[in-house]
Amino acid sequence: MNGYITDSQTGETLLSANVALLEINRGTSSNTSGYYSIPNVAPGTYTLAASYIGYRRFEREITLEVGETLRLDIELIPEGVELEALVVDSEAELEEQRNIGRAQVSTQLIKDLPSVLEPDVFRSVQLLPGVKAASDFSSGLYIRGGSPDQTLILLDETTVYNPSHFFGFFSTFNPDAVKDVRLYKGGYPAQFGGRLGSVLTVFNKDGNRNETQGAVSIGLLASRASIEGPFSKGSWMLAVRRSTLEPVLAILRQAVDTVPDLFYFYDINGKINFDATENDRFSLAFYSGFDKVRLPFLEDANISLLYGNQTVSGKWRRIFSDKLFGSVTATGSRYFNEPEFSIAGTPFERNNSILDFSLKADLEYLPNQYHTVSAGIWGGTLNLRFLDKFDNQTTFNNRIQSTYLSGYLQNEWRPSDSWVINGGVRLNTFSEGSYARLEPRLSLEYRVNPSIRLQTAYGRYHQYLTLITNEAFSGFDIWLTSDDGVAPSFGDQFVIAAKTLPFEGYGFDAEIYYRTMRDLFELDPFVTDPSGLDYDQLFRIGDGYAYGFELFIEKKTGRLSGFVGYTFGVTRRKFPGFNTDIPDNPQQARFYPPKYDRTHDMNVVATYKLSDRWSVSGVFSYATGQAFTEPLGRTQLTSVPWGNAPRDVFTVGNLNASRLPSYHRMDLSFSRFGRFFDLGDAEWQIQIINIYSRRNIWFYNYDFDENPVERQDIPLLPIIPSLSYTVNF
Repeated sequence: MNGYITDSQTGETLLSANVALLEINRGTSSNTSGYYSIPNVAPGTYTLAASYIGYRRFEREITLEVGETLRLDIELIPEGVELEALVVDSEAELEEQRNIGRAQVSTQLIKDLPSVLEPDVFRSVQLLPGVKAASDFSSGLYIRGGSPDQTLILLDETTVYNPSHFFGFFSTFNPDAVKDVRLYKGGYPAQFGGRLGSVLTVFNKDGNRNETQGAVSIGLLASRASIEGPFSKGSWMLAVRRSTLEPVLAILRQAVDTVPDLFYFYDINGKINFDATENDRFSLAFYSGFDKVRLPFLEDANISLLYGNQTVSGKWRRIFSDKLFGSVTATGSRYFNEPEFSIAGTPFERNNSILDFSLKADLEYLPNQYHTVSAGIWGGTLNLRFLDKFDNQTTFNNRIQSTYLSGYLQNEWRPSDSWVINGGVRLNTFSEGSYARLEPRLSLEYRVNPSIRLQTAYGRYHQYLTLITNEAFSGFDIWLTSDDGVAPSFGDQFVIAAKTLPFEGYGFDAEIYYRTMRDLFELDPFVTDPSGLDYDQLFRIGDGYAYGFELFIEKKTGRLSGFVGYTFGVTRRKFPGFNTDIPDNPQQARFYPPKYDRTHDMNVVATYKLSDRWSVSGVFSYATGQAFTEPLGRTQLTSVPWGNAPRDVFTVGNLNASRLPSYHRMDLSFSRFGRFFDLGDAEWQIQIINIYSRRNIWFYNYDFDENPVERQDIPLLPIIPSLSYTVNF
């Protein structure tokens, strides 16, 4: 038997919904297309049950005749947070919800939580254990000791290279367009590759298949609108978002000289689905967005920024039989940033762009109740351009065009009700440098009882790209690749986990991880003039490692819901010439913590439904202070032979050997639900960010013109109120 699992109100497919035949304790979960299959079921009468958090439990008695393959599409009815805790009768109904290293974030949680400027996917993901934020001004994902470029980000299976707005303040994913957000923090299976650390998959809504509906949200700094609906053989969705900062900037410009002369951003998401037959579905999804900024600084200088992303993906899904499901996906992705500077009339330009076109095919085969075999191939072409100009003269120009091809094979084997063994292998090839790398993956799960799972996973991972980024500002991000003389980075991951359901409606998870990072490549900061150098001479090569443990306590049902996440984590890097005690041997170096290393990290997230009209949400965050390099002294030289002005020589401590003060902050959000006349449901949302006005330190600024040197604290966000109004019609 097989079919799709959908939302009864909208027709949206539900990913990782659980379905089981209770009498024989056999079940599965829906895949990323919402499709499920339970093959080789003996004739008889069974109780079919399906469940998904936030939906009414589905049960139906079915009867299978000899040789019959039953096609049953299941519609689940939404129920909301007042739903009593679900009763779990079958061990098989827990399939995908608590797999090792995996977490899901609901779109409703993204919208409910207090947020700076806009509800944001990345800001919500940063609240999960194992995920760290660089600062209040960065939506970058630092997962289990990895930098943002070590996370593969997929929007409808298309790679997105710099999904950020407003200098990295929040991500490009419009919550009105998003259906599913899934994070693989580590030890992820063979179906994914190309990154050392983790995978974040985002799927846009398919569109309401039953009726036309829409939403409009007006905020102080950004506004959104979306509409979706059915047509004869499918559905469609369109969502737009644009900044509304212009009035605020106009007021600020009268008092502050460095306010941007121009700033805006926009996003457009769209998707159309066509059901050609009962077994064939086609979809086409696209995204486009960019930021435009013009900013004066100093008296005779200004900067102009233009950067953004465009993606498109077309997908064909086919049910070949109750045992075989397949899909073919074509994708295109473009990233560009084009900063321009002018200082005293002298222009400087830096252009970086990526064009990525690919084709992938995946098959899922279920020969019997013991095995699920998956296989796929993904190939494409990658074009990167990096261009520097100074005073209209090209100083550096590099273009890389590479083809890549990868294939994977994995088998999920269930030898008994207690054991799940998932083994796989992935082969990656990259034409620049003619690299080919094999990646074994293995995960084991032992189910002590229906409420306790013990898990472990191992995997090897390779990465052919590196991101050169400014941690405080994403507008200058550039991507570079491995090539001859610059080998791909690689690393191993080891994970041990225990997933439990200690009480009805509660979950408690614990995970321990260790990972290595070898042959990390990045631009060498000691290379001052890249012109004339070979490509491999631009880089320095280093190593790293990370380890830690995570605790996660969650309550999903009742008036009060939320979670507490805690992470103890350590990450270290080592590059030649840094933290060395041997001047004559710059290759000798010591490991140091990168800026985003935070030993302790805790987030408490809670939502309480006060009444049918009112709810309140809160987030409290605490983290160890970030690492920084502390200046230790200054020596001023006078009467030097190469000039009349005094020259300063600075003495600094070891790289990132000092710590900023600990970080903590609390945000609150109040929501009032009602009606907008008789046109639709409405919601007022009042938010207070940093409610007790904790002035967390972003960095220290040193005034070396004073003697003794004066240190100034540069703080992060102050207390910020915000107001938005949303109408769903």
